[in-house]
Amino acid sequence: MCRNIRPLNNFAPPATDDEVAAAALQYVRKVSGTARPSAANQEVFDRAVAEVARITRELVDGLVTSAPPKDREAEAAKARARAELRYAR
Repeated sequence: MCRNIRPLNNFAPPATDDEVAAAALQYVRKVSGTARPSAANQEVFDRAVAEVARITRELVDGLVTSAPPKDREAEAAKARARAELRYAR
């Protein structure tokens, strides 16, 4: 999975539309194998991003969990600590 795609479920506050769109863009880039589509493919690329974002929003909004919502700052701190361990030399 692309490391730039972040979990979006069960956060307080909930995932924003910008976060959902960013995840959709990363997914479509990964699947299509290109970060910048040609002019001939731009329309279908943009349509795919919009559709993936719509379905992702539907998924995130529809998921049910009994776990308490995760704190964004605490999760970000954990990610920074993991990155520090991974990239420290």
